[in-house]
Amino acid sequence: MEASDDMSDYKEDTKHWLIFDSINNLLIEGGGTGNINGNGKIWWQNSCKINKTLPCKDAPTALTFYHSKNLKVQNLNIQDAQQIHVSFEKCNGVQASGLTVAAPESSPNTDGIHVTRTQNIWITNSVIGTGDDCISIVSGSKNVQAMDITCGPGHGISIGSLGSKSSKAYVSGVTVDGAKLSGTTNGVRIKTWQGGSGSASNILFQNIEMNNVSNPIIIDQNYCDQDKPCKEQSSAVKVKDVVYKNINGTSASEVAIKFDCSKTHPCQEILLQNVKLQEQGDRTAKAICNNVKLTEKGTVFPQC
Repeated sequence: MEASDDMSDYKEDTKHWLIFDSINNLLIEGGGTGNINGNGKIWWQNSCKINKTLPCKDAPTALTFYHSKNLKVQNLNIQDAQQIHVSFEKCNGVQASGLTVAAPESSPNTDGIHVTRTQNIWITNSVIGTGDDCISIVSGSKNVQAMDITCGPGHGISIGSLGSKSSKAYVSGVTVDGAKLSGTTNGVRIKTWQGGSGSASNILFQNIEMNNVSNPIIIDQNYCDQDKPCKEQSSAVKVKDVVYKNINGTSASEVAIKFDCSKTHPCQEILLQNVKLQEQGDRTAKAICNNVKLTEKGTVFPQC
C-alpha cells in the first residue's frame, strides 16, 4: 500500500493518512513482503526542520489507531511515513508485535511508534529505525510495556516531550525491558519542558544494550526544541521513581549519563543498578548529575 505523493490530496485531513477510529476488538496482521509506504519524501522536503525558510505545518501520520479497545497489530512493515509512522491515541488494551519501521536517519519527525493518552499497551519484538524517536510516549499514557525492541538509527526511546506551553502532563507505569540501541542520538530519555506541571513516574529501563549511542541515559527537564533559548521557569513536570537496571555498552558521547533536572523540582527516587557504559574506543565516559536525588547499587560506571 503506497500513499499519494501529491500534498493536495490531503486537504481534507492534513494529520492522517490511514486511521482506524473507535473500532474495538480489531486484529490487523501483515506478513510476507508487503508494506505500508507513506511516500514521505515530498513532506520531508517541505518541513521547516529541513528548510528553515518554510512555515511549520502538520504532516500526516501514516497509520493511526484512535479511541479503540482491545487491538492486536502484528507483523506490519511500515516505511517512509510522512511524519509519525504508527500512532496509538486514546486506546486501551493494545498488543503491537512484530512491527518493522524504516525511514532515513535524516527524515524529520518520523517517530516509529507514538503512544499518547493510551493505557495498557504492549509493544514487543519490533525493529525500528527512523529520523526521530523509535518509540515516543507522551501525556496521558499509563502502563506501557516495550520489550525486545531494536532501535537505530533514530533518537532513541523517549518519554516526552512533556509539559510544553505550560501544559499539565502525566505518564506512569512505563517499562522498557530488553532493548538494543545502535547509533542513536539518545538512548533512553525522559524530556520535559520548563513551565509545565504534572509528573513522569514509576518508570523502569532494564536489560538494555547500547552500541555507539550518544546520551545513553538522559533526563532533561530543561528540554527546548526551538531556535530561540527557552525562558527559565520555576514550574516543571516532576520526574520520580525511575530505575535503570542492567544497562551496558558504549557511548558515542563523552557524557554517558546525564541528569539535567529542575532546580525547583529535582528528580526524585532515581536508581542506577548494574550500569556500565564506556565511551566508544575504550575512552573514559563521565556522568553529569544536576539536581537529582539518586541511589547507586551494584557496579555503576560512570558514577555521579
